[in-house]
Amino acid sequence: MTATHPFDTLKSTLDPKAWSEDAGELAPHARDWRGRYSGSAPILFKPSSTEEVSRILAACNEAGVAVLPQSGNTGLVGGSTPQGEAVISLKRMTAIRALDTANESITVDAGVILETVQNAAKEAGKLFPLSLGAQGSAMIGGLISTNAGGVQVLRYGMMRDLVLGLAAVLPDGRVLSGLSGLRKNNTGYDLKQLFIGAEGTLGVVTGATLKLFPRPASSSVAVVSVQSPLEAVSLLDLVKSLTGGAVSGFELMPKVGLDLVYGHVPGARPPLEGGPEWCVLIELTSGEPGRAGPMMETALEAAFETGLVLDGVIAQTETQAAEFWALREAIPEGEKAHGKAVKHDVSVPVSKMGEFIVEATKKAEALVPHARVLAFGHVGDGNVHFNLQGREHGAGDDFLKAAEPATTLIYDLVDAYDGSISAEHGIGILKQAELKARKPVEVAVMRQIKAALDPNSIMNPRVLLGPER
Repeated sequence: MTATHPFDTLKSTLDPKAWSEDAGELAPHARDWRGRYSGSAPILFKPSSTEEVSRILAACNEAGVAVLPQSGNTGLVGGSTPQGEAVISLKRMTAIRALDTANESITVDAGVILETVQNAAKEAGKLFPLSLGAQGSAMIGGLISTNAGGVQVLRYGMMRDLVLGLAAVLPDGRVLSGLSGLRKNNTGYDLKQLFIGAEGTLGVVTGATLKLFPRPASSSVAVVSVQSPLEAVSLLDLVKSLTGGAVSGFELMPKVGLDLVYGHVPGARPPLEGGPEWCVLIELTSGEPGRAGPMMETALEAAFETGLVLDGVIAQTETQAAEFWALREAIPEGEKAHGKAVKHDVSVPVSKMGEFIVEATKKAEALVPHARVLAFGHVGDGNVHFNLQGREHGAGDDFLKAAEPATTLIYDLVDAYDGSISAEHGIGILKQAELKARKPVEVAVMRQIKAALDPNSIMNPRVLLGPER
């Protein structure tokens, strides 16, 4: 390869479909879906096999060319927007390689869309439980690289808990091939875990074997109102105790968020009268037909008697249940339509989540008087999306700048509550400085691991750890 054209030799060895320098094709890969980050890339690689990924990485490593792996480009922390790196997209790697119902596992290419995996599992009478708003475009490789969570983490866990085996290409082109469906494998370091949550900084995930589960025989969805997030946490504990762990979803929805949905999302309707300040969406599932509904009724009766629930409605049809879930999933859409927001994807111990939201809201709104807090999310796993938005419609970059001081306040509170500054969105470039300041020993250890696997630092070098200064 020449210094001026480092890709010429590589392009000549690849299928013409495996690369593109067309500006029109590159453009969507050079900006994030929120429009917050934009950049450029000299070339887009589109391999169709692990072998092609291996050749691309080996050549880039030899030439010292930085590479940015990109999946569905639905990230929220700037980790998938190129700034001069070569982009490698696995959108042509879409095979479902195997589905083993007896082993309850499915093996897929990294470019397979999450919704495709869900549907394949459903057709086989099984469940792949990862569920999130971008499931129609998010790819398995990206979900693994960011250790995605979603709305059923409290019952099934995050992506770390759902991956049985992994295939990945190292920066020098070597292939780690571990697409095993084993539940037990005690042969030293669990190398696949290095790549889960690594944000593409250690190599490229090309395939995975994922856990499947029995499909629930019955489910029940309800929306209830509570006085505050404190009661929501107590309600979770009560419902879990009364249902024997049948809770698969438990989502906090504030009035401010639901009002944005009703105002900006066509067809959205309030499930409860009076516009309560706080609502909780609850889903119960059971392996017994007809069991989830009675469990929900019993749990809510007890909650009414104790005063934890003020009002509530149980979905009577699958369509109504889907409408309730659609309200929760549409909160980010309503928020985006209202204007820009300073977003914080944080987690604290479940038992402290209510206290955290109350204290952080009071302090953040006092610090930034022209802002209001939109706090919503996954009570069952302590993950709250704690966002500040302008009170008036159409807040822009000026608001983001003015509200910046709230981030330090919120992250300091997260530390005080023994929490994490990133629950499910990752670090990217957005939270890089905070990670370095708050986790210096952990960052140092991660740098040692990266140096061992990627000594030339070609893999997503600006993301997660960033350049060493």
